[in-house]
Amino acid sequence: MKELRNQATDRLFETVLKLKTVEECYDFFEDLCTIKELQDLSQRMEVATLLHEGQSFLQISAKTGASTATIGRVNKCLNYGSGGYRRALQNENE
Repeated sequence: MKELRNQATDRLFETVLKLKTVEECYDFFEDLCTIKELQDLSQRMEVATLLHEGQSFLQISAKTGASTATIGRVNKCLNYGSGGYRRALQNENE
């Protein structure tokens, strides 16, 4: 995603990396995102977690309410993306 790599995006990511607690994250993301945007991001991470655990699209849809299109998109990123989900899931388990 070359079009994302710029000084403003670097600043955003550097800011996120400086947050130290879940409460700080809540405060920051509440200011940064709409409720819907944050719900969508959270849902995608939950979908990635469940896919990584080997659950089926049907099970994931029932648990999260995510559409099969969303699950498919996350699955595609897990299997063919830049590795971001996999790294995050690996870090979560450490």
